[in-house]
Amino acid sequence: MTWSEMQPLLEQACTETLVMVGWSTLIAVVGGLPLGILLVLTDKGGLLQNTVVNKVIGQIVNVGRSLPFIILMVALMNFTRWVTGTTIGSEAAIVPLAIGGIPFFARLVETAVREVDHGLVEAVQAMGGNTWTIVRKVLVPEALPSLIASTTTTVIALIGYSAMAGTVGGGGLGDLAVRYGYQRFETGLMWITVAILAVVISLIQFAGDFAARALHRRGARSGPGPRLRLLKGEEPATAEVGKVA
Repeated sequence: MTWSEMQPLLEQACTETLVMVGWSTLIAVVGGLPLGILLVLTDKGGLLQNTVVNKVIGQIVNVGRSLPFIILMVALMNFTRWVTGTTIGSEAAIVPLAIGGIPFFARLVETAVREVDHGLVEAVQAMGGNTWTIVRKVLVPEALPSLIASTTTTVIALIGYSAMAGTVGGGGLGDLAVRYGYQRFETGLMWITVAILAVVISLIQFAGDFAARALHRRGARSGPGPRLRLLKGEEPATAEVGKVA
């Protein structure tokens, strides 16, 4: 197979992979972020401590993560057909990719949020902040570098999942490698596909690491905002006590 024959196939496969991974990542982040935060809030000692809710969510996440992606795709075929009207192609592959990505990202979010300094949470509580304020002003901003790294890990995992989806007609680079590289013995095309995946994953990892480090450095320079604001809020009261004395 010549390059002129390979090029349109590679362009179409790259577009399909980009669409699958892009949409599934967006859904995984939107669905996994609140789940991960809720796992922290409802845990023992959390702001919304609720053992039953925590156990139920945790079990759902564990089941979702424990299923191999190929089995998950097969198990969700009826649901995928109901959502998209088909079980083959890149649009159909988005459904199992997103559902598989949500529990994966949720656990990464849980780990990232648990690393936030509890002293900042206590400081905002002392200022009268409610749970939503703590999540919005402390937990998410302070965990943002780790969340960026978690998103990067999720994107890379979904690229691998999308390649597996290609083995059952999901489209994308995985489907191209199987149909032409394996079934038609086009070894050159298969290795080009492998090289493209390696380059794409390396670029995504580099971009994610760069963004996470940049946010971490900026956070280190700005310092613990909520704690400083709390201290500033206490200064007038301290001054008044001094005057009375």
